[in-house]
Amino acid sequence: MASVPLPMAVAPLNLSSLFINSSSNNPPISSLCTVGFKQLETNPKRLRSFVRRAASVTFRDLDADDFRHPLDRQNTLLLRAIPGLNDIGKALLGSVSEQVMLLENIGTSVLVSENQLPELHRLMVEAARILNIEAPDLYVRQSPVPNAYTLAVSGKKPFVVIHTSLVELLSRKELQAVLAHELGHLKCDHGLWLTFANILTLGAYTVPGIGGLIAQRLEEQLFRWLRAAELTCDRAALLVAQDPKVVVSVLMKLAGGCPSLSDQLNVDAFLEQARSYEKASSSPVGWYIRNAQTRQLSHPLPVLRAREIDEWSRSQEYRSLLKRAIQTVQNL
Repeated sequence: MASVPLPMAVAPLNLSSLFINSSSNNPPISSLCTVGFKQLETNPKRLRSFVRRAASVTFRDLDADDFRHPLDRQNTLLLRAIPGLNDIGKALLGSVSEQVMLLENIGTSVLVSENQLPELHRLMVEAARILNIEAPDLYVRQSPVPNAYTLAVSGKKPFVVIHTSLVELLSRKELQAVLAHELGHLKCDHGLWLTFANILTLGAYTVPGIGGLIAQRLEEQLFRWLRAAELTCDRAALLVAQDPKVVVSVLMKLAGGCPSLSDQLNVDAFLEQARSYEKASSSPVGWYIRNAQTRQLSHPLPVLRAREIDEWSRSQEYRSLLKRAIQTVQNL
């Protein structure tokens, strides 16, 4: 069964993940570099380098549909049309699952606050203010796999988890774009769907006879929605970063980067690579291969996400949103 990878040794809940693609045949992308969390606490200059400027704009009246990707809107409607899906998901995500996830993070991660990794806390608060959303809890977790994900269930305060290798890999602006991407899931109410997608599919497989068929069809529909939701949240990242090259750089580094190579990576070259992929997959054979390549993925390919966000950054829709933004100045 295809699943969104869960970086915790608990029941297979489906977490919103910015980077890691999962499929029946594809393992999670492994990090080329690792970092000890102690390096973050013992190197305050590195952390202070993450946050230097005040928020430039705030979208006070921002609504999720203002930046929601059309494919997200379309596939959300298709999911909502499935009878009883929402009620089943809420039933599967009871208080026990919620408590397991909460205790797992409290016990094995570091909760970020004004008094704990304050620079990371400030990045989250600033991004939440720009998107006009309440800042969730933020945890930092030791892991060699660069990733970030969100959990939101049962009306409780949601939380975001980022891995130490991701902090090490990205610049301050890029890291804030990651947090904004995760906030985009919350802004668009993706949390519940993301969390119970795996549980629904796993449960359907256990039904004798027809379970596998139900799960396969549901899985395809959920993965189609997941890929569309990621495109929406890349837009949220751009609204906070206000520079498409920052968002594209994140995708490029997750596709093939590590700290020692960061200064050699070229965003323009990666965008040209994205255009080459689009051209190569435009033929009938290329279209077939592209669909076979992405059908079982929970996330769009990095080159496709880069092209999408580059195009949206030059759209009238994006420019209109920036015109609505309210300039703010804050001393940090």
